Amino acid sequence: MRANPWFAGVFLLGASLRVLAVIGYQPALWFPDTYTYVVTAIRPRPDLVRPAGYSFFLRLLEPFHSFGLVVIVQHLLGLATAVLIYGAIRRKVLGVIAAAVVLLDAYQIQLEHLLVSDTLFLFLVVAATVLALRPPTWRKALGIGLLLGAATITRTVGLPLIVVFLVLYGWRARRLVGVFAVGALVPVVAYGAWFSSVHDRVGLVGANGAFLYVRVMPFADCSIMKPPADLAVLCDDRKVRPPAQDYVWDATSPLVRLPGETFTAENDALAQRFSMLAITRQPGDYLATAARDLVRAFEPGRPVYPNPEVYATYEFPEAIPAEPQTRDTLGVELARRYENGPISTQVIEPVAGWLRNYQSVLALPGPLLLLVLLVPVIAARRSDVLIPWAVAWALLVVPAATAVFDYRYVLPVAPLAFLAAALALSPAMSAKCK
Repeated sequence: MRANPWFAGVFLLGASLRVLAVIGYQPALWFPDTYTYVVTAIRPRPDLVRPAGYSFFLRLLEPFHSFGLVVIVQHLLGLATAVLIYGAIRRKVLGVIAAAVVLLDAYQIQLEHLLVSDTLFLFLVVAATVLALRPPTWRKALGIGLLLGAATITRTVGLPLIVVFLVLYGWRARRLVGVFAVGALVPVVAYGAWFSSVHDRVGLVGANGAFLYVRVMPFADCSIMKPPADLAVLCDDRKVRPPAQDYVWDATSPLVRLPGETFTAENDALAQRFSMLAITRQPGDYLATAARDLVRAFEPGRPVYPNPEVYATYEFPEAIPAEPQTRDTLGVELARRYENGPISTQVIEPVAGWLRNYQSVLALPGPLLLLVLLVPVIAARRSDVLIPWAVAWALLVVPAATAVFDYRYVLPVAPLAFLAAALALSPAMSAKCK
């Protein structure tokens, strides 16, 4: 910061914005997923829908009984992510621009203030990526693997990232591939063994089939698929179909109407088979639907999607109901135990209003993200650019191909895209790193 006053200024501005968030929305902002994470933190048991990495993070901070402290730590992780990116680039101007994507984006700051896994996941992935840009050693290879393993048990989209690193980092450091693989597999296999011992199922979660069902239902046509009788119960003959997300949560969904809980092994396997049949019988429709969701990340103006309710969860709100808006009564009870008091969010004006105004003005435009993702294709001259670039694209493509588009899935992409673009435009960086 002493060497680059521009970075110091942007960093301090980013830190100030996070201080405003801590003051304006106390103690934190809640998300529907939050209650599941809290339940797993207080009563450790692998969840069928979400891996428990973020719950472990909550449990580490549980002795302090403060969700306010949790979001402060998350904001610190956001600042640390920006520092990692700036330090990896080394070019002052490019480094400041890339770091500013994390430091100043209003939606990034709001996400850090939400009690969800994304900030922790982003920090782990960026840390692994930056470490992979350094000259390889066995300690670094092991560290990269452990970071990606931790990211995978925080969000399962980390699993394909392990494959990306296995190929690209293995290309740069062939003799260290085994060390990297061990580091990545230790946390993943350990978590998988815990999950299997509790649920008698192989995997990290038990909802892969259900979310693939969400992916195919916008286009699945049973008159084309001609499913067998056991799969036909998952057909939907409504002419106007609901948003894709409803097919795993809404009571009108054929999957939700099946006997038993939605994510039983039998129901999930049925959804998996139905989804694979839809993809194989309607491959063009599947590719078109996935591509349409992928393009949403690059649309100008951030259109409301999938509905105003979900969209609003990623905005700093004007007012928040006094009572938690969830059907998870156990989650509310355990959250109050975690906080050792009430968990309702207080909106403190005028500070909260300043953040809302800021969010309405400063956020990364979708077309700019696409342009930045194309820079390495045009300007790259080194293999190390491929790692952050491929990770960024994987984080965009995998959710669109296997589940559904969500604006919060785009936020981890931007820092990695700008990192790749900055590296592509900095041919001297490799020598400086060495």
